[in-house]
Amino acid sequence: MNVINRYLAVQVLMGLGIATVVLLPLFGFLDLLDQLDDVGRGTYRVQDAFLNTALLLPRRFIQLAPFIALLGNVIALGRLAVGSELTALRVAGVSPIGISRAPLAVGLLLLVSIAVLDQFVAPQLQQKAISSRAVALEKSAALGKNLGIWTRDERNILRIGEMLHSGRAADIEIMHFDDNGFLLTYTHAQYADFNGGDLWDLQDVTTKTFTGNRIESVNEQSTKWRSFLNPDDISTLTKSPESLSPVELFLHVRFLRATGQEADAYALALWRKAGGGLTTIAMLLFSIPFVFGSVRAGLGSRLVLATMLGIGVYLFDQIVSNAGLVLRLNPALTALSPGLMLATIAVLWLRRIF
Repeated sequence: MNVINRYLAVQVLMGLGIATVVLLPLFGFLDLLDQLDDVGRGTYRVQDAFLNTALLLPRRFIQLAPFIALLGNVIALGRLAVGSELTALRVAGVSPIGISRAPLAVGLLLLVSIAVLDQFVAPQLQQKAISSRAVALEKSAALGKNLGIWTRDERNILRIGEMLHSGRAADIEIMHFDDNGFLLTYTHAQYADFNGGDLWDLQDVTTKTFTGNRIESVNEQSTKWRSFLNPDDISTLTKSPESLSPVELFLHVRFLRATGQEADAYALALWRKAGGGLTTIAMLLFSIPFVFGSVRAGLGSRLVLATMLGIGVYLFDQIVSNAGLVLRLNPALTALSPGLMLATIAVLWLRRIF
């Protein structure tokens, strides 16, 4: 039985490899076309477009993992079915459940690989691509020069107009309130340096103090301000939720909730990472009845059906996620419900066939 499991696992790995070789370059080419639209703006060149596309490939692989699992397993088991090897295994006394163990084991290995990529590789490369592209296009790495980055704690509101680089920001506004919510001081600084620690060096500073009906204004060349943000929080604020690792997302969600800020978008991004793993397992389960339930169908028709299922799952997941964010539904329920639903349907389908 161990020999059979090893053989099936190798076939499934080959199928996953074929699916990856087909899907990843295809979606990478679509990403490249999007990147090429910006060539000629600022200092953005063709080689920059190719480099950024390459840096985004690990993230694209993570996003495609459920569909790679589905198509890869259909390819692997379909080839065995076409060659009558599955029939031979059944005659030899191997049950469909026994045949299914190897794909599920490979799927778990795939999930571990995705988790490692998502924590240690994809976020760093994606953020590097976003940053280098923004610099070449002469855009701020923040949310926009006119909008800036807004955050707060219990008694302060902070706006960072533009992140010049990791240790320097421009157009800083700080509003300090009392316990009753009345504005006590308003500070504007042209620049802020925060090279480590929470003590910021503000430059070209204007501070307005509100006392009763009086407003006192003081101009200073530089002053110190102890921020409620640490360097990691500052770095996280300038990144999109999708580009953060699971640990970064968890810490940032905790920070936002501790300071009373809206955290649904980041919480949804965190739970969608778990939802992606659940969907990958569901796709593996779906691929098994595709093969055993269509003995007379050719491999091509199975792949067409699997592709249609993959597209439908992707659209369904996007609709549920966006609807959950708009309707302010529970992020965990929103992110996990598509995978749970698909896994339930797959299990019921398997029980009906076997």
